[in-house]
Amino acid sequence: MASKKLRRSTSGDDDEAKVDMSPMIDMVFLLLIFFIVNATAIIVQTDPDVLPPVAKNSKRQEDGRGRIVINVREDGTYTAENFNVVLADDKDIFDLVKIEKEKYEALGIEPKLHLRGDQDAVFKFSRTAIRAAAQAGVDQVIFAVYQTHKGLRKEKK
Repeated sequence: MASKKLRRSTSGDDDEAKVDMSPMIDMVFLLLIFFIVNATAIIVQTDPDVLPPVAKNSKRQEDGRGRIVINVREDGTYTAENFNVVLADDKDIFDLVKIEKEKYEALGIEPKLHLRGDQDAVFKFSRTAIRAAAQAGVDQVIFAVYQTHKGLRKEKK
């Protein structure tokens, strides 16, 4: 009896066996949703009044976590990532960096100073921000630059 069933199932008279792909498609969509939800989007707001310099040998930073952004404008004023907040002096920079550093360290992320200096700003303005960050305990500095002149605006306002 078993041999008749076996012969019928292996005979070429019936339709070919087909694999149902719908569970596979469902699994792919679930994985896609999982990775989209778990991905962290890191967005650094840029101050339109700051035009960073061009450095053709610069390298793109892979890890964007832990960045404390300070903008150095051409006239020597400092702004935080939310560029509506103007930092009056090095004490304000120190306070901002200290608060942000504690937030990142509580999350287990190493804080870094992300310095966006204008290409026409004097280096002493950047040095002031670096010293204030170092006093707050942040010793890693990332300088924001462009790799090429392509896409730069020609004239500043």
